[in-house]
Amino acid sequence: MLQPSEFKQRRKQLARRIKKKSVALIASASASVRNRDVEYPYRQDSDFHYLTGFDEPEAVAVFAPGRKQGEYILFCREFDREKAIWTGRHAGLEGARNAFGADEAFPIDELDKVLPGLLENRERVYFPIGHDPKIDRQVFSAVNNVRAKVRTGVRAPFEFVSLEHLLHEQRLIKTSHEIQLMQKAAEVSVRAHKRAMSVCKPGKYEYEIEAELLYEFTRHGMRAPAYPCIVAGGHNACVLHYTENKDVLKDGDLLLIDAGAEYENYAADITRTFPINGRFSESQRLLYDLVLEAQLDAIEQVRPGNRWNAPHDAAVHTLTKGLVKLGLLEGRVSKLIKDEAYKKFYMHRTGHWLGMDVHDVGEYRSDGEWRSLEPGMVLTVEPGLYVAPDCHDVDPKWRGIGIRIEDDVLVTKDGCEILTAGLPKTVAEIEAFMANPE
Repeated sequence: MLQPSEFKQRRKQLARRIKKKSVALIASASASVRNRDVEYPYRQDSDFHYLTGFDEPEAVAVFAPGRKQGEYILFCREFDREKAIWTGRHAGLEGARNAFGADEAFPIDELDKVLPGLLENRERVYFPIGHDPKIDRQVFSAVNNVRAKVRTGVRAPFEFVSLEHLLHEQRLIKTSHEIQLMQKAAEVSVRAHKRAMSVCKPGKYEYEIEAELLYEFTRHGMRAPAYPCIVAGGHNACVLHYTENKDVLKDGDLLLIDAGAEYENYAADITRTFPINGRFSESQRLLYDLVLEAQLDAIEQVRPGNRWNAPHDAAVHTLTKGLVKLGLLEGRVSKLIKDEAYKKFYMHRTGHWLGMDVHDVGEYRSDGEWRSLEPGMVLTVEPGLYVAPDCHDVDPKWRGIGIRIEDDVLVTKDGCEILTAGLPKTVAEIEAFMANPE
């Protein structure tokens, strides 16, 4: 679990970026109703949690560099003893200060009254513009309130800046503490995938395998997956974001599982594809080995100084060359890549940033160029091949096969580290494990 000092350091880093004549603010996520008076389990907005560690709704954090009375002000719910009986502990104003490091804490109902004073004599306001209409209204109303005092010598902010750009660039580079949390999420996710492999057999349902994944997450204290589990048998694997997980698993088909746990708000994201009966057919093995080769070539490109696009370009080249060799594409490899002919079988990118969000924040381009990889960045590497069941211009032996192989990769100063390396990946490793689970 991250210590309060980690959140304090993040706020200091943000304060250095926005400087003294500015103020930044951000609102918590709202509670979300599932049906009638039942709410979904609460999950804090990632940006809000990143700066505060405060996991309650109905809160607004304000950061005012150089403010004498305190730079970190938290508006939240007051402690309600009766509410605590029904729904559990909540911080209240005292907890906001003592447990979460706020210099000052005010009731959330007083935001409209207090906010104008926090904006006085500030030149610019950083906040997630357009993200929350209520906050938009409150900020602009507060600014207008300050403007009404200009004849008294008070200056109002004249510039509004999106907070996300600064904050998301900060989030992109993970600290050693963040990496430890991601390693823990990856470790448990590896165990869950192994469990799924070990119990898989023809006749089971996709949802039974999903239950094994969720059981392994939960028994290690990770009650929420980082995203809905994809458990796609046979043709279902050709649907990239298949989450129905309701069909029976058939002898001779492959099973694609894309699932990762969330630990202390940090995500893992792993995909493995394996035979339901424990043995790859010849056509399955040929396509699988091609995807694995593409993944290994892509991972080789993950090192400091290389561009973000280098792993994708490597995977595309390997896949296209292999598809020609197997007879699924015809023509010169360079022209097929230029014409994007490979997209018939490989239609997504090779990876994305990973962190507090499974598709984590941070720009992929800088000044019009693919950005350079730096130590502390974490990304997925996940090439795949998907031959639709109705793809009638290829040999029937390939139809309905969907394969993706995905690992979580940390950029290090010397190259990279695969956080999910403990999970079987080669054909030989998978078949051996399924025949004799550890």
